[in-house]
Amino acid sequence: MTNLKSTYREEIIPKLKEELGIKNELALPYIEKIVLNVGAAQALQSKEVLAKIQEQLAIITGHTPTITLAKKSISSFKLKAKEPIGVMVTLRGKKAWDFLEKLISIVIPRMRDFRGMQNDKFDKMGNYSFGITEQTLFPYLDYSKVDKVRGMVVTVVVKKSDQKKSKRMLEFLGMPFRK
Repeated sequence: MTNLKSTYREEIIPKLKEELGIKNELALPYIEKIVLNVGAAQALQSKEVLAKIQEQLAIITGHTPTITLAKKSISSFKLKAKEPIGVMVTLRGKKAWDFLEKLISIVIPRMRDFRGMQNDKFDKMGNYSFGITEQTLFPYLDYSKVDKVRGMVVTVVVKKSDQKKSKRMLEFLGMPFRK
């Protein structure tokens, strides 16, 4: 695998400058962070679930995840405020670029019935969020330690951007979008 960040600096920045008509490199979109979030409703019955998810996310990202708490009580779900309900991890800098490179080159090609990333998952600020249906797509996760298949939401936070600029930058990085 080539280093995705060096490819961005050497090849993609000149292409983006030309295509978007921006002269200053500092005004170009760049990846600030990547956030992975796993919600676990089973955590209400069993507290060990969050520990297992935390361990798996640590293996996937190489970074220690944090447990998220419920913001408000919802009686129909038997959920109380400030009760542990999920796990999240934020990757910045080198770890974010390494994770994105693994995601594009290894994980996305392993997705079942993959026809390209959806085009409508950008928000107004140009951040891209998508779901991964199972954590077993990551090859460095030991299958014998996986107790249950769980999905996760991956958010790529792009600074100084909008939907069009972010999509173009991710296409240059190798993210396969639907035609």
